Amino acid sequence: MNYNPGSGELLWLAPLAFLIVRTLRKFLELPTRLARWNTMLGYIWVPGIAAFVVAAALNVKYPPLSDAYWLFVLFVVVAVLVAVRDYRPARTLLLATLPFALYKLLEFVLEDSRGHLAKRYDAFLDTTQGFIIIWLVTFIFIARSQKKTLEKERLLREEEEKAKRLIEAQNVELERLVSERTAALTYQAEELRTALTELRATQAQLVQSEKMASLGELTAGIAHEIQNPLNFVNNFADVSVEMLTELREEQARPDRDPGLEAELLDDIAQNLQKIHHHGQRAASIVKGMLEHSRASTGERQPVNLNHLADEYLRLAYQGLRAKDKSFNATLNTDFAPDLPEVEAIGPDLGRVLLNLFSNGFYAVRQRQLRGEADYAPTVSVSTHRAGDAVEIRVRDNGMGIPEAVRQKIFQPFFTTKPSGEGTGLGLSLSYDIVTQGHGGTLTVTSQEGKFTEFLISLPLNQAG
Repeated sequence: MNYNPGSGELLWLAPLAFLIVRTLRKFLELPTRLARWNTMLGYIWVPGIAAFVVAAALNVKYPPLSDAYWLFVLFVVVAVLVAVRDYRPARTLLLATLPFALYKLLEFVLEDSRGHLAKRYDAFLDTTQGFIIIWLVTFIFIARSQKKTLEKERLLREEEEKAKRLIEAQNVELERLVSERTAALTYQAEELRTALTELRATQAQLVQSEKMASLGELTAGIAHEIQNPLNFVNNFADVSVEMLTELREEQARPDRDPGLEAELLDDIAQNLQKIHHHGQRAASIVKGMLEHSRASTGERQPVNLNHLADEYLRLAYQGLRAKDKSFNATLNTDFAPDLPEVEAIGPDLGRVLLNLFSNGFYAVRQRQLRGEADYAPTVSVSTHRAGDAVEIRVRDNGMGIPEAVRQKIFQPFFTTKPSGEGTGLGLSLSYDIVTQGHGGTLTVTSQEGKFTEFLISLPLNQAG
């Protein structure tokens, strides 16, 4: 071999080295595998250009300078491949490049100072070079094929992971939907089981003035509830009377229209059905009102506190609106769906809840009358289980209770309402019903001008 390049060869070796390294960086994904090496490899061309400048400045013209730079590039490539040998295509490229680098090293060692090789090595090196080039090209194609295979496997794994995540998300969503549906069905079942025990009245043997006050609240709420079905009954009755008058007029005409008569009869029949439907609804409300008016037998029965609290919250609100139609408030409920029933005297607990709700609506109405900007009257009730007890929280964002008043709030006949608006027995009787009648606790927390919250705690297992 008599190949004898000059030092000017460095001018094209430097760009070639840059292209080789750039291809290698992309092929091996060095930015993610060897970030620091990837940055340094971007300057592989610098030694070549520096060598050329030095050679040109010193007028050095001998091929070993370019051969040395080319050998440097090859061993940098080998070092990179060794560093990422865990990557299968990199191992294949290492197997392809190492013989070529060793061959170039041997050639460099055997060259004289002018870049010439002894003739006795020509035949051996020519044969070896041909074999190594074939070896290099073959394993480059193998590495390329391996990379494509790995890429396909990676894409397949990503698709599988994506499908797995999608299935997991769907499973979570299905479990959530099943849980929600189960909770809804459970709540509906509880409603059906307790439908016959709703709307029980307050105890008649309590103090007469407090009884009348509570019955007044209940009556006002129930009257407000019964107004809608009665309005429907009256409206459909009036329309039916008009249709009967029109039917008689049609029958009195000499040229009667049978089609019109049949249409009027059908409309009257439909109206009667609607009157019957709304009459039944009004009757059910009246039945509930009668149940509320009965005195308590004092017998404990399973009570659904969620249902009881919701019903008395609505009745207390409607009772206040019956007195003041301009009053509106936000009602918030947060009922534990799995709350167990409590053996209790339903009407007595209803009296307690009605009293707490009425006080809450009174407090938010008083604060509303102050004319505060952006104030929204709100009364909330929530239930949850706490160990072997269940808790009911009644909260309002009304006037709040001063510390001095909170210490006396459960004392008989103590009231902060103006004369004629309160007896001072409501909270006292409520405290006795909860603590003595049901073995529970009734406490209050408040911040003046911010909120008031009553907490009822009832044990699940009560002595008979």
